[in-house]
Amino acid sequence: MTIAATPRIWTAALVVIGDEILSGRTQDKNVAQIAAWLNVQGIRLAEVRVVADKTDAIVEAVNILRARNDYLFTTGGIGPTHDDITVDAIAEALGVAVVHHPRALAVLNRYYETRGGLTEARKRMARVPDGADLIENRMSGAPGIRIGNIFVMAGVPHITAGMLDALTGTLEGGLPVLSRTIGCWVAESEVSDILREAERSHDGVAIGSYPFFREGRVGANFVVRATDQVLVDGCVGALTDTLVASGWVVTEGGI
Repeated sequence: MTIAATPRIWTAALVVIGDEILSGRTQDKNVAQIAAWLNVQGIRLAEVRVVADKTDAIVEAVNILRARNDYLFTTGGIGPTHDDITVDAIAEALGVAVVHHPRALAVLNRYYETRGGLTEARKRMARVPDGADLIENRMSGAPGIRIGNIFVMAGVPHITAGMLDALTGTLEGGLPVLSRTIGCWVAESEVSDILREAERSHDGVAIGSYPFFREGRVGANFVVRATDQVLVDGCVGALTDTLVASGWVVTEGGI
């Protein structure tokens, strides 16, 4: 008898860097867009850590998360000001020097040629850990950085999106995770056994339950995920049948 091999699951972690995120002054929007992008690449975002603009905190997070995931992304802290310390922290984590990347200098020089020139502050955005490659940035000139399994990206969401676009198709991954959502006006505690049994009886499927309170009553949306659409559809069908048989009205697509 041949036993099918368990599919390789590729994972990534994200370190969101910035005092402004932790203080609440800025709301992070990168987690959702990076998670969605990674899924299309066949990579699962396994964990996220938010750290302050402190070298020790960044070094610790980088070294822990890069070791237990296939890829590590960081956002924030690569601008031209004195408190943009991400490059220095990652270089420290890797035990390498910080250098000016010649291609980054050329890109920035072209970008700022009609914008006041390449000042010393702007040259900071060409600094990279020694041995790094660049991630193209068509939005604002300053490139992102790729070194080993680490991808250092801007904190501004639309610039991050452009860097992700430049990386599309360049990372090794597995099958993208597919999903379908159904919803019911029901307290999730009342159907927890049904959800557990549906997940147990459908190998390769994960079911997420997301309760809410609206219009004066409780409900929940159930998201069925797998890397095979047949598995997703089969589980959704079985779960729907069981919920309906138990007296609940099921809404396809969620409530």
